[in-house]
Amino acid sequence: KRPGSSQMVELPPPLPLAVSQFLALLSMLAILHPRIKTKYPSRFLSTTLQAILASFSNSGTHREEMLLAIVKTVKTITGIQRPMLPTRRSSGMMSAVSSVKSRHAADPEGNTDGDVSPEEKATRTKLLQSFVTHVTEEYLLNLPPHAEDVPGMAWCSRIMELQHPERTIDLSNTFAERFQREEQLSRRIDAIGQLVMLAHDLGLTDDALLAAAVAVEKLPQVGDQDEAEPPASAEDVPLSRVGAVLLYTARQTSTILYDMSSKSASSAADDQEFTIFPDHQSLLKHCLSSPAQGTGTLGTEPEALIDAILALGLTCLERDSMGEPASDEQFNDYLQVTALLSSNCPSPNLRGHAHYLATTVLRSQPDDNARRAFIRDTLEHCPFENLKVSAVGWIKGETIEANPPTSMPGHLGRAPDPEARSIFATPFALESLAPYLFPSLHTELITAPVAEAWQIFQLNLSFYLTSLNFLYLLLCAKHLHHNLSIADLWKDNDVAGSFLQPLRDAGQRFGIALDDVGELTDERTPGVVAELTLLDETIERVTRAVRYLNEA
Repeated sequence: KRPGSSQMVELPPPLPLAVSQFLALLSMLAILHPRIKTKYPSRFLSTTLQAILASFSNSGTHREEMLLAIVKTVKTITGIQRPMLPTRRSSGMMSAVSSVKSRHAADPEGNTDGDVSPEEKATRTKLLQSFVTHVTEEYLLNLPPHAEDVPGMAWCSRIMELQHPERTIDLSNTFAERFQREEQLSRRIDAIGQLVMLAHDLGLTDDALLAAAVAVEKLPQVGDQDEAEPPASAEDVPLSRVGAVLLYTARQTSTILYDMSSKSASSAADDQEFTIFPDHQSLLKHCLSSPAQGTGTLGTEPEALIDAILALGLTCLERDSMGEPASDEQFNDYLQVTALLSSNCPSPNLRGHAHYLATTVLRSQPDDNARRAFIRDTLEHCPFENLKVSAVGWIKGETIEANPPTSMPGHLGRAPDPEARSIFATPFALESLAPYLFPSLHTELITAPVAEAWQIFQLNLSFYLTSLNFLYLLLCAKHLHHNLSIADLWKDNDVAGSFLQPLRDAGQRFGIALDDVGELTDERTPGVVAELTLLDETIERVTRAVRYLNEA
């Protein structure tokens, strides 16, 4: 009940003692630091910020309340007058807001800026900028797990919902609505909003954030047991690489998510356009595991970081900021990383966004041969079955687009220039990919021992089914038969004998082995039986479609 009122008011639960002590300590530090009169106050500030960050890192709950107190303390130390942003909904954060909003009386001892050198002021500012980036990294990379697939700030999903609602499966339960409705998610937006505004008030520019994101980190020498010395100058204070990426992403995505065309003409002119090539590729190279370290490592980074980096790529696509790759090798390297993310990332949401990014960038390449070469390289060398499935989808899309059912005449009815004809509208593209689209399977599935063959079959079943469906399209779409020489493709590559028949025989072989007395009895489940049934039905559908070749 409020004092002097008979009306009952629901109050948030009290904060844990450790959190209350943390808030009280920050309040005292906000009073103490402006009173420090010394030649190098940044040395005291450096130690204080490290201690605050360590305490914040060790906290397990109420991190948003602690973060708000941190923001208030930094504003008090620097004299920033911008008021605290209000929370988006009533929550336990209100108690922290009220506790850190209390104003202190004017302190005649507090203003010591006139006694500090410009170099010292620059060092203090850089310390606080670095501190904000490290707090951002610590907060977002250690978010508590959500019951559903909500990676970090879900920037990718929210951008796609806004820009491409037709790709959203459930429009009644979008990520945007969930971030407004669910307290656990709305608190994330409130916290990041506070950090973004604080970084802006501290003069942290986009260029500085990008430079920090691609900087080579200097690791301390092994065996150096001495305590870290306070920085001698602003240049000695590094920003957090990951924190810089996260803050930069928050700024860029906000212009799309909240329609903030708010950048003035002057500030927009100062910021260099962020493009897929070379900017986004540089971030992929510096902030995620390199494929050279092993393909199994990429995609295991914190989901909040992957979401942020992919969101920057999606932002480039929405702004049509593609840039120009310096070479085909650079183009292929970018596609390799994004495609591997679509394969390795544990989050289904992030895998889907990585696939969309890779596919869109691939289709942006005007050189047909470059696109065909990347598809072939994926089919031939990629060890991941789901990436091969994607590659089949890419060639399928290229084939359909280059060969519309009705011939499209050129301008004013003239025939199109033969030299401008897509390579995917000729037999060469499919002929060069056929050994990898419809590989010979007799050795793997028929000659090999049944247990080994079964393992190979299970790993590649999705690829087999996808290739069969593409083959069915090629057989049924009669307008493709002449242009792409489908009959020659069928005969020259022995698709029936080396691909289709081994799959049919393997299905029968595994069906027998899965019986009660078979070698694979322990593998028998309703799902496995359904997969074999689906394979058999798909093979029969393709077999029946072969007759269309004779009708051509």
